[in-house]
Amino acid sequence: MKRSTLASLLAAGLLLAPALSYADPDADRSHPMAYATDSAITVKIKAKLADERMNSLRRISVDTDSTGEVMLTGTAHSQGDIDRAIAIARGTEGVMSVKSTVQVRKDD
Repeated sequence: MKRSTLASLLAAGLLLAPALSYADPDADRSHPMAYATDSAITVKIKAKLADERMNSLRRISVDTDSTGEVMLTGTAHSQGDIDRAIAIARGTEGVMSVKSTVQVRKDD
């Protein structure tokens, strides 16, 4: 009886092996929870930017990758606003580094 159970489990394992090795299109994520963590960091930064109540900070986009690197893009009214956004991102838990391509645009 034990042999038939073992043989059944082995057969099931062999049949499921191809499904388990399916290549995920988002394979750059090191762990299934990495995406959720990245999103949580992004949401924390966006919330902190919104709390600042500076109009130009709402025009800054935030993206976080699987390594905790934050990318800020968009426009701001002044270099001071850009510097403040970078400081907020750096001060957020889980952030490893911050890159910014935010540009000053006073006419918006």
